[in-house]
Amino acid sequence: MNIIYIKEGEEQGLPELVATIGFFDGVHRGHQFLIGRVRDEAERSGMASAVITFDLHPRQVLQAGYQPQLLSTLDGKLLLLSKTRVDNIIVLHFDESLAALPAREFMKEVLYRQLNVKKLIIGYDNRFGHNRSEGFEHYVQYGRELGIEVILADAFLPDDEKVSSSVIRNHIQQGEIEAANRLLGYDYTIESTIVNGCQNGRRMGFPTANLDVNGCRQLLPAAGVYAVTVRLKDSVGWKRGMMNIGKRPTFNGKTTSMEVNLFNFTGNLYGQELLVSFISKIRDERRFDSLDALSAQLMQDRDSVNRLFDEAYNIQDCIINNP
Repeated sequence: MNIIYIKEGEEQGLPELVATIGFFDGVHRGHQFLIGRVRDEAERSGMASAVITFDLHPRQVLQAGYQPQLLSTLDGKLLLLSKTRVDNIIVLHFDESLAALPAREFMKEVLYRQLNVKKLIIGYDNRFGHNRSEGFEHYVQYGRELGIEVILADAFLPDDEKVSSSVIRNHIQQGEIEAANRLLGYDYTIESTIVNGCQNGRRMGFPTANLDVNGCRQLLPAAGVYAVTVRLKDSVGWKRGMMNIGKRPTFNGKTTSMEVNLFNFTGNLYGQELLVSFISKIRDERRFDSLDALSAQLMQDRDSVNRLFDEAYNIQDCIINNP
């Protein structure tokens, strides 16, 4: 599998490709289904398979100040794409020049001349080109003129349920983690840096790793307490934990925080990159009348998380290795 970064006008000398194109945020089950179709068609045609994606969300370039609520970072997306067993992952630099290309010019200059695409498989709801003003019939026409066969992929509708990044985002924003994970095909995972916190959890016997909310480039789930698994970015060991997302109302907090309690762990993790995978929401965040009441609830939460891992998910607790 090759990951190829391409800027405007660069030629790569690629073999004939069967490809699909999109932003592929989250690389969910619908994306995986589409990429499977690309692999199958490439094998039948004796060509190489490729996924063409972008380094930036288009609205980041087209709309000043826009901050996308992403399901995956670029690195995370590339890792997920690599697991699809596609031959090539091609990353286009998205800028104003690329955004201004009409669909026909994009197909001619980028897909045909730069990338040597011979077959283009389009997701059933995907559009590209300036203002996304053209559709599948136009792509087919332009493809005939250029020598690119354009194929429309079927929709992936498991149990008649639509699978899309926007539907998954809505589930996550509502705290419906299990529903989001079902559509993703894996546990939703965010990445952030561990920073200094207020030490309130440590004083109650529940030391937490506080994550940098502002530095996290992904969509945060709804406020509440979650069963999670956690690992250092450069480690392979996952640990059980529970995470609170919210404003810490018992402590009169005003800003959103992310605090994760790692079970059976002691050590200093400040400054390190942590990956947190969400398994299930345990309860909503709420205010407690005393620290004793909060501490008692946290013990119940920990028991609930352990019971969930033991009975429903059979997730074992592993060691986090400090590389």
